[in-house]
Amino acid sequence: MASALAAKMGFSSLMRKQAKTFRVRIGTVESDMEFSCEVKWKGKDLFDLVCRTLGLRETWFFGLRYNVKDTVAWLKMEKKVLDQEVPKEEPITFHFLAKFYPENAEEELVQDITQHLFFLQVKRKILDEEIHCPPEASVLLASYAVHAKYGDYDPDVHKRGFLAKEELLPKRVINLYQMTAEMWEERITACYAEHRGRTRDEAEMEYLKIAQDLDMYGVNYFLIRNKKGTDLLLGVDALGLHIYEPHNKLTPKCSFPWNEIRNISYSDKEFTIKPLDKKTNVFKFNSSRLRVNKLILQLCIGNHDLFMRRRRVDSLEVQQMKAQAREEKARKQVERQRLQREKQLREEAERARDELERRLFQLQDEAHMANEALLRSEQTADLLAEKAQIAEEEAKLLAQKAAEAETEMQHFKETAIRGQKEWWLMEQKMLEAEMLAHKMVEESERRAKEAEQLKQDLQEARDSERRAKHKLLEITSKAMYMSPGLPADSMPRDLSFSRENVSFDFKDTDMKRLSMEIEKEKVEYMEKSKHLQEQLNELKTEIESLKLKERETPLDIIHNHNMEQGTSKHNNFKKLTLQSTKTRVAFFEEL
Repeated sequence: MASALAAKMGFSSLMRKQAKTFRVRIGTVESDMEFSCEVKWKGKDLFDLVCRTLGLRETWFFGLRYNVKDTVAWLKMEKKVLDQEVPKEEPITFHFLAKFYPENAEEELVQDITQHLFFLQVKRKILDEEIHCPPEASVLLASYAVHAKYGDYDPDVHKRGFLAKEELLPKRVINLYQMTAEMWEERITACYAEHRGRTRDEAEMEYLKIAQDLDMYGVNYFLIRNKKGTDLLLGVDALGLHIYEPHNKLTPKCSFPWNEIRNISYSDKEFTIKPLDKKTNVFKFNSSRLRVNKLILQLCIGNHDLFMRRRRVDSLEVQQMKAQAREEKARKQVERQRLQREKQLREEAERARDELERRLFQLQDEAHMANEALLRSEQTADLLAEKAQIAEEEAKLLAQKAAEAETEMQHFKETAIRGQKEWWLMEQKMLEAEMLAHKMVEESERRAKEAEQLKQDLQEARDSERRAKHKLLEITSKAMYMSPGLPADSMPRDLSFSRENVSFDFKDTDMKRLSMEIEKEKVEYMEKSKHLQEQLNELKTEIESLKLKERETPLDIIHNHNMEQGTSKHNNFKKLTLQSTKTRVAFFEEL
């Protein structure tokens, strides 16, 4: 099996020697790229190709990292790519990453692409918990990450649940609190809404300004032993070398700034540090492997060079880049102000349009209601006119009937008068007959038949009288019927609807040339720090009651203790470097 493996490796080496090119895959935080490289290329040739492809000019922060056995290594610029311990299988995979971190991101990072790459890398490290981040800072950082992606907060667009699929918080932070995803989103969105008006670049820079104050930001850790054989951690960053206890990566026990170090070297596994103060003895420590020593040395040399470079006058290239960046920033600021003004004018125009539309709809509603009222009035008027006509016809008919009734009543009156005369004559006759009967008692027998006949006539007369009276009563009751008066004419009221003409004159404001001076004075660091601390304390207070203390990690406990003691990354570094180098070296060797 060993012979077969050797034969295979020999065949691969032979094929590579015969080939004139080889393929590489470059992974960035955002995407992957593939290139075909010449066999003779050095690390710098490949690195320059990647930088040109990305449009990156601040190349001194970055490098190409690759995996080798159980550790990592950075591609050396001066050696051929294939002569280094890179993977043998093609395409050879490299990771384009930030190798060195700035002391102050806002002052040192010039290009937008540089800032963006740092933002993506630091965000990834925080989410993967390679950089410890307290919960309140995690929420604030997440809000800037959301702003960098989505722009200004818009409640009509960014509705509840829009962050459901976003990875914004470390899992450690999520598990530390009894909070649902909706509750976390509400907290993040509340902070996000406050960042209105910032650009993507500004949001990313605010993210980096907060992240660079985290204790583990930009620190590379390596396991070492001092002379006494005590296990310790060596931290290498932009400010210098730091010594930590293995369980505490947040608070160094002692620190050595780069301006106190004159020389760094190693022999096998032993590292030697020569302080600038010649009266101070060198101090040594041992690392776990030779390959790790090479990595430590690379990081020390690069960070030391950048530390000294920051404290010298900028090179011509950097001055040109900064000048271009300032011009570009000023141009963007002017453009941004112009866009904001246009946006403001557009919003005002939209508000005016909405008001006009609202007024128009109101007038249309009023016109519609008036038209309906007019239509109802016309219908009412038509109905009243029809009723008036009917009433008039009925009045005429009743008048005609009243005239007929009057004529008939007059006829009945005349008939009644004749009946009364006849009745009176009959009454006289009866009286005469009765008188005659008394006188002619004696002749009663003789004229009995005549009397009987007279009685029959009398009876008939009385019957006629009764009939006449009854008929007279009927006629009298009919005569009491009177005709009704005519109703007054009801004319519809004239309705009219007048609508005033509504006009709105929108005058285009003449846009003046926007100009601004580039800010010449920076806001004091302590003021920014104070405002940031207030934000963080407010967030911490809001979520503190929901914390599950039993889920705190050792680093969480150490961080909380540091906060209670008022210990921060920067003031602790100043405190540690107040002592003499000699004292700190002695302290390190006694750990």
